[in-house]
Amino acid sequence: MKEFVTDYASIIQQMNSIQPIDYGSTRNYVDGAVTRLSPYISRGVISTKLVYKSILDRGFNPYNSIKLIQELAWRDYWQQIWIAKGEGINEDLKREQPEVENYKMPENLITSQTGIRAVDQAIREFYQTGYMHNHMRMYVASLACNLGKSHWLIPAKWMYFHLLDADWASNALSWQWVAGANSNKKYFANQENINKFFYSDQNGTFLDVAYDTFNQMEIPGALAKLSIPQLETNLIQAPPISIDEHKPTCIYNFYNLDPNWRTEMDTNRILLLEPSHFDQYPIAKKSLDFMINLAKNITDIQIFTGEFDELKSAFQLDKIFFKEHPLNKHYNGIEDSRDWMFEVKGYFPSFFAFWKKCKKEIPYHYEAH
Repeated sequence: MKEFVTDYASIIQQMNSIQPIDYGSTRNYVDGAVTRLSPYISRGVISTKLVYKSILDRGFNPYNSIKLIQELAWRDYWQQIWIAKGEGINEDLKREQPEVENYKMPENLITSQTGIRAVDQAIREFYQTGYMHNHMRMYVASLACNLGKSHWLIPAKWMYFHLLDADWASNALSWQWVAGANSNKKYFANQENINKFFYSDQNGTFLDVAYDTFNQMEIPGALAKLSIPQLETNLIQAPPISIDEHKPTCIYNFYNLDPNWRTEMDTNRILLLEPSHFDQYPIAKKSLDFMINLAKNITDIQIFTGEFDELKSAFQLDKIFFKEHPLNKHYNGIEDSRDWMFEVKGYFPSFFAFWKKCKKEIPYHYEAH
């Protein structure tokens, strides 16, 4: 699998090459026409709105591209829940996860030894690349939570740790959706489903059963041994930064690496790496390096490892700009809005209640009658 590029021109070229109609019909297959844009959206290099605009600007009828537009809207929906609920998304959102028996995770998922060949191969590639196909993420979550009966939080943090597209809202709330804490039922996939979408021909596994078997199934032996993964971020100690006290300061972070943000202004530009953030939401070295390489698209960016208040007091920063995000509540300064796809804001109990309002903003003249 090819590496993810980090230079901005290549990212934009990739965005302008996606095929939204093919995406809709093939996205669930391992070789489907997925966009591979999620790491750049998650890091705030590009926005869901920019991708949506690219689809329209290239002349695609949004009603033939609706599945991709809808999936982009899911990302904004998860973010709106995070804004509304804050740290509440770290707990079971709608109901207690059913049938939880442990607060660890199956060790054979961590070591890629479940015996489900497509899953094990995907986990090995995941460690190497920082990427996992969305359909496979659902399989892994179902194995951990619904067959292994682990609470979703620890395995969700394990996945977030390794993902280049680590977005805590999308990750945590999707895990809860699979586990039945953010949905009305659990998600299961059997061996036939995995074989179909990942071109496997395996049979005779603990997943090689009919769907109505899952609710009565004991924890399979392959998922019985439990572990807690060691997740720790070793932040870099960057060289001392130089601040021009006569200029305002733009603060970048793990969720905002937009190279086009406030470029019309002459500012200090600081990538802030807060130990408290990465203690709560640790990421792997590969993800940390990816973030730093993406930051190189920002002219004159400097890196500061420390807390926001430490940065502000050390340099007596006066005028500070930052982009809105649920993890920025402790920042002081002028908050810029993110580029949302649609004007729809606030908490909605279901995606489709949110989507119903979003659809009204899709350009009417494209609609086929």
